Amino acid sequence: MKKFSHFLVFFLVVFLTACGINTEGYRNVTAEEAKILIDNKEVVVLDIRTPEEYQDGHIPNALLIPLQELEKKLIDLEKDKSYLLVCRSGSRSAQASEILTSKSFSTIYNMTGGMNNWAYEIEYQ
Repeated sequence: MKKFSHFLVFFLVVFLTACGINTEGYRNVTAEEAKILIDNKEVVVLDIRTPEEYQDGHIPNALLIPLQELEKKLIDLEKDKSYLLVCRSGSRSAQASEILTSKSFSTIYNMTGGMNNWAYEIEYQ
């Protein structure tokens, strides 16, 4: 029985990794996958860059919550909504994804490559 439970845990880790789900609880998505999620209105886009980076161009309708302010702003977010986190390269958004999943947010997507890989419409402010 012990071998079976070890096998089951191993299988689940391999399966979740293959599906793009991190053991941290969020899912990495490409810019192309993110665009589909946005177009289907499945996610709220959270841009966690600095205000200056945001003003230089962001995904339309993205909410700006800089990574440094994220923990203070958690109260403004609904835990049962799906969020797509975006930064410049995907590093800060991965950190933010870890924060949200550790606070029991249910559906979190991290856009790998960040705005560097975003080839779609951009808003400027």
